[in-house]
Amino acid sequence: MAKMVSVACATVLYAFPAAAAETKLTHPLFVLNSLDADVSVIDPKTWTETARIPTGKEPHHLYLTPDEKSLVIANALADSLTFIDPRTAQVQRTVRGIVDPYQLRFSPDMKWFVTAANRLNHIDIYQWDGENIKLVKRVGTGKTPSHLWIDSKSSTIYSTMQDSDELVAIDIATQTIKWRTPTGAMPADVFGTADDKQLLIGLTGSDAVEVYDVSGATPQRVRVIPTGRGAHAFRAAGDKRHVFVSNRVANTISKIDLQSLQVVANYPAPGGPDCMDVSADGKYIFVTSRWAKKLTVINTETRQVERQVKVGKSPHGVWTLDHTPR
Repeated sequence: MAKMVSVACATVLYAFPAAAAETKLTHPLFVLNSLDADVSVIDPKTWTETARIPTGKEPHHLYLTPDEKSLVIANALADSLTFIDPRTAQVQRTVRGIVDPYQLRFSPDMKWFVTAANRLNHIDIYQWDGENIKLVKRVGTGKTPSHLWIDSKSSTIYSTMQDSDELVAIDIATQTIKWRTPTGAMPADVFGTADDKQLLIGLTGSDAVEVYDVSGATPQRVRVIPTGRGAHAFRAAGDKRHVFVSNRVANTISKIDLQSLQVVANYPAPGGPDCMDVSADGKYIFVTSRWAKKLTVINTETRQVERQVKVGKSPHGVWTLDHTPR
């Protein structure tokens, strides 16, 4: 199970607008409740939970299939994947025998499906034919592989090592480790720039994002961007220039300019902000409040919390089809 950094949160009362602006979402939001082993389905019109979908033990992350027909839920302790229709919220199938799928990602060329085994210290590389997955190689890594990124050429897998404080690069063609480099404390999510030259690493054990130049034969750390305590998960803003990072302990979200590599805005995000999605118009951030059992909706224009929706225990991943480009 992934190490969880918690903080004693004081009760904060938010005076939400009486008539908050409506989003343009037409599809449901999905929130993974890691300690309830289920998924909350949220109606974006009424902002109510309309269903709970049982999955397997400890669903942490989710990802859309390349054809956008299925939302794949990775159930780490159940060793399974649950496929859900992202439009109707109907369960399509369950794939078993996927060992400890904590984090997951499809390659841009749609040929590979990759999972990080957070408990068991390996990364699994599967072939994907559009319907089925077949294990090709299990790659031993460092301690506690956490989050994954695959470059735009589908040639390299990057993974953070949460408990050995490393960043590891895996060559997809040979399924072998190309290099590893030390990072700051407890690296979590990893985000790559569009030109594949730089990677951003959220340091959950610190208060910053590290930036690495990975364009050469060996990685070079080029910048440390102070954000807030517990820097954790990334989500592209959709404008090809900015990325959001959740600061789990600071209870904030920072907006980073990828050109200047500086924080240009901060947003309140109570309750231990974790994974995020962003509405298609860029006006709203949807973030799971890990310790508050809520989905928090933040208005990016007013920089205020607009509403919170009660969900299950330890909400983690969040997703909607009505999102900005990733």
